[in-house]
Amino acid sequence: MSKSLSRRRFTAAAGGAAFATAVAAPTAARAGTAPEETTAAAPQGPYDDLFLAQYEKIKDPANGYFSPDGIPYHSVETLIVEAPDHGHETTSEAFSYWMWLEAAYGRATGDWGPFNAAWEAAEQYIIPTRADQPTNGSYNPGAPATYAPEHSDVSQYPARLDPSVSVGQDPLAAELASAYGTMDIYGMHWLLDVDNTYGYGNTPGSGGQNGPGPGPSYINSYQRGSEESVWETIPQPTTDLFEYGGPNGYLDLFVGDNSYARQWKYTNAPDADARAVQAAYWALTWAKAQGNAGQISASVARAAKMGDYLRYSMFDKYFKRIGDCTSPTGCPAGSGRSSQHYLLSWYYAWGGAAGGGGGWAWRIGDGASHQGYQNPFAAWALSTVPELTPKSPTAKSDWSTSLTRQLEFLRWLQSAEGALAGGCTNSWEGQYGTPPAGTPTFYGMAYDWQPVYHDPPSNNWFGMQCWGMERVAELYYASGNATARALLEKWVAWVTPEITAEADGTFRIPATLSWQGRPDTWNPASPGANAGLHVSIAEYGTDVGVASALAKTLTYYAAKAGDAATADVAKRLLDALAANADGLGIAVPETRADYRRFADEVYVPAGWSGTMPNGDTIEPGVTFIELRSWYRDDPEWPKVQAHLDGGPAPEFTYHRFWAQAGLAIAFAVYAELFPSA
Repeated sequence: MSKSLSRRRFTAAAGGAAFATAVAAPTAARAGTAPEETTAAAPQGPYDDLFLAQYEKIKDPANGYFSPDGIPYHSVETLIVEAPDHGHETTSEAFSYWMWLEAAYGRATGDWGPFNAAWEAAEQYIIPTRADQPTNGSYNPGAPATYAPEHSDVSQYPARLDPSVSVGQDPLAAELASAYGTMDIYGMHWLLDVDNTYGYGNTPGSGGQNGPGPGPSYINSYQRGSEESVWETIPQPTTDLFEYGGPNGYLDLFVGDNSYARQWKYTNAPDADARAVQAAYWALTWAKAQGNAGQISASVARAAKMGDYLRYSMFDKYFKRIGDCTSPTGCPAGSGRSSQHYLLSWYYAWGGAAGGGGGWAWRIGDGASHQGYQNPFAAWALSTVPELTPKSPTAKSDWSTSLTRQLEFLRWLQSAEGALAGGCTNSWEGQYGTPPAGTPTFYGMAYDWQPVYHDPPSNNWFGMQCWGMERVAELYYASGNATARALLEKWVAWVTPEITAEADGTFRIPATLSWQGRPDTWNPASPGANAGLHVSIAEYGTDVGVASALAKTLTYYAAKAGDAATADVAKRLLDALAANADGLGIAVPETRADYRRFADEVYVPAGWSGTMPNGDTIEPGVTFIELRSWYRDDPEWPKVQAHLDGGPAPEFTYHRFWAQAGLAIAFAVYAELFPSA
């Protein structure tokens, strides 16, 4: 049920209203929707120009960022393996960046049609409809799901269901159903096969398994514990009607049971849904300043609704008690709020019967929380902004508590140098195990330096630092939160000396981190100094997406703190990025030595055999590429094959949607907060 990602404003009150000159609305061909009469905020200055130039490249159909159905691809290029294993898949992450991109466009032009269109596309393609999750009416909140342990090695799967382990009660289902008149979940599934490359044909809105053909298809991949990298996955349909795979579809690769029923299942990436709320906040702020808030009221309401359901990520996986949960049978079932940790965990998931399999459904949260997924800014918006306050009666207080708890969590994980360590778990090794003696805790949950996934270690990627701290910087900018400021002061002091940015486009930022030691056990009344927790930089790199998030973090912090030196670092980094512009966006070459793993074996249990929709055989000894033989037809494949044959690691220049949109947004933010730059 899990996934693993990245296996790899000075004018706050005005929100940009200082740019009050009206401009002509863009054409429908540019925006993707007919323009409305608006009072527009006029772009002016070089960073507005950079934003609009980057926006135009992303939205130009000839550049290939969007599918024929108008869905953003993970990348323009098809041959790319990281969290998604193909460039023409997409993620909820990409949708959330699309929403934010269109919010920035609305600020610059006064045209809010594209922002609304992004939300409408999300409802059509990435948020499962009633047809896609048809048996939620059979869900029993008193018995949310049957326990199955996670395992530390892929070869230990399938994981056997164990109904003897008690599970807790779901306190959200009834109030959500009352608030919205449905038992359906309103959240984005994390992964979509936009061109139906695999051929499952889990077409959004159909609830079916329609096989090969054009159009998008829901899929899932990671299902087998912390050591399962993307190179060890067996992608499967979200609605498994046993038409592909083996006799039980794909189910018995992951879960051990006495018999198997056709079913549907979805996994939510909480950081993406929270980013969608983040985008809605800025859209609302900027539209209000223009007098255009009414134009986006329906989209803002969608964001508030998404935030209501996002609270499932605040609960233990099986709704067990939070804290000191060190054995599956000894850890008691939770009731009420006793199973709620108030953090943004790695996922929540839900599923149920399909294809005449009977009336049943399940839901799970997650007890593992990573620092890079936290979004205290979204928590603040959902608990303080009336238009974004969800309908459910306990939602506002939940998000208010979450704001405080997330900031405590980040404070607990801040190293002596300033970077943030990994996270915590309520279920050690995914099976409510006993952590090693002396393991520090956060409200009784065990410290984990590499929460969720270990190949590679989840907190070694510098991007997790930037994603998380960018949100802290927005919180500080918008609210002046003192804890956010203290976190940022230490983090910014650590990172700024590690940034190189030159006028000729040369730049360098941290890429891979190394961790030593551990934090002090959390004491909210007297937080420790974490003198024994240290970070060092193992590698530097030129990831343009991470650099854009870093620049935004520095920009928001500098604007609120009045820190001219940090603002200058952000400016120089943005200028260096802009110097790497090409016809599709802004990108630099990268060497992919990990592509040797195309030849890695993918574990399949002894005696198991099945077939992918294109006829590729699933059997013991199969490799990553043998499960994806269609990759051999990719025009870039010869570069990989040459590497597999003993040649040098191949070089690629990628245009990832999230990175390109993030760069555009970074230009827009700098234009807004430093208009005279």
